[in-house]
Amino acid sequence: MIGRLQGLILEKQAPEVLIDVQGVGYEVQAPISTFAVLGSTGDPVTLYTHLAIREDAHQLYGFAEKSERTLFRTLIKVSGVGPKLALAILSGMDAQSFAACIHEENVTALTRLPGVGKKTAERLIVEMRDRLKEWQAPAPSLLSGTTPLVPSRDQILAEAEAALVALGYKPQEAGKMLMKVPDTLNTAEELIREALRSSMSR
Repeated sequence: MIGRLQGLILEKQAPEVLIDVQGVGYEVQAPISTFAVLGSTGDPVTLYTHLAIREDAHQLYGFAEKSERTLFRTLIKVSGVGPKLALAILSGMDAQSFAACIHEENVTALTRLPGVGKKTAERLIVEMRDRLKEWQAPAPSLLSGTTPLVPSRDQILAEAEAALVALGYKPQEAGKMLMKVPDTLNTAEELIREALRSSMSR
């Protein structure tokens, strides 16, 4: 099991980051919360990882905090929730809000997450309620780095739309979500987080 990676960022396009670890490039899927604290290409990075093994692929998932990985691992134990859906949940809602939805049995808020229908939301509430009692909210990230500059608005919009599609939204729906995002945001990560936040507040 690969539990931790420390290296340099080679490429990053949400939800995937390519990390060079002593000459070996690891492709890692990460939630938007982790992307928000990643540095620029060439910067050092440390991620706590979970390796998902399927018959057709081995996929690494990375997190800035151990608590995020713990919540991810708890989510994929829920019937009907795989790694892709767990990643979308962590990208669409911060951990504290998710815990609140579970304890308040807020099915409506959970079904606004991509890929979460009413039955899945109800299953999350039933199966996660007791497991979240021992979960600790993540502390502020210790990762540092500067947010990379991007050459054009069109490029960051395209990157943000691709990430939303990867999280489970349809291209047309992702486009509409991004049309409502303020022009003052300057990175793909900011656009994605604001689009997801706006979607959750509807």
